[in-house]
Amino acid sequence: MVFEKGLQPARAAFAILLIVTVTTRSSAQKPPGPERWEKAIRAFEEQDRQQAPPKKAILFVGSSSIRLWDLKQSFPDLVTINRGFGGSVIADSVYFAERIILPYEPRIVVLYAGDNDIARGDSPQQVVQDFLRFVGTVHERLPQTKIVFIAIKPSLSRWHLADKMKKANDAIRRLTRKDDRLEFVDIWTPMLGPDGRPREELFRSDGLHLNARGYCLWTRVLRPYLLGGKSTNHSM
Repeated sequence: MVFEKGLQPARAAFAILLIVTVTTRSSAQKPPGPERWEKAIRAFEEQDRQQAPPKKAILFVGSSSIRLWDLKQSFPDLVTINRGFGGSVIADSVYFAERIILPYEPRIVVLYAGDNDIARGDSPQQVVQDFLRFVGTVHERLPQTKIVFIAIKPSLSRWHLADKMKKANDAIRRLTRKDDRLEFVDIWTPMLGPDGRPREELFRSDGLHLNARGYCLWTRVLRPYLLGGKSTNHSM
């Protein structure tokens, strides 16, 4: 009996340690929330206070592929607004839509996201659901705004995720065919070489982000959608 009593504190301590360990692991595995981008969003709002962006422009939003895009150089003849931030996912753009999309009343919203979503472990189904949430958020307030989704790109560093990315792309492509206000821009196909793998000359040294030639390709494929037409010519 004395032996049993002596073990009780040790067992209690072990139980507490186990609970703390499980809780810590669960917290570590939980994806960070959109609040991590608050500083970037506030920077956009400060820019707006200094110089209000025009209404009815073409607004680009999404992850770093948008943030790093020099839109004035690529589309000098179009009025554009760049609201790409960090390594964001689609849900982040939904969360901040009230602050960085809807106030500008854009006539076209160009979205590139889904890349980081898959990379962090989201399923293709989750990416599609988040895209539908994005569409619903924008069209609830701006029902006439066209939403142009740039396909999740094939990249050298994330080629092991290609199958999941293609599934998400295919599902979103099918959805866009059901609504005239939605467009799907296939940049996946022209970014692949004759061997069926991503073309190295389109990427920076990290194998993930686009270089000037990569953005030239994106600009060429996307432009017709911004001018009211579509193009199937993906040649460089």
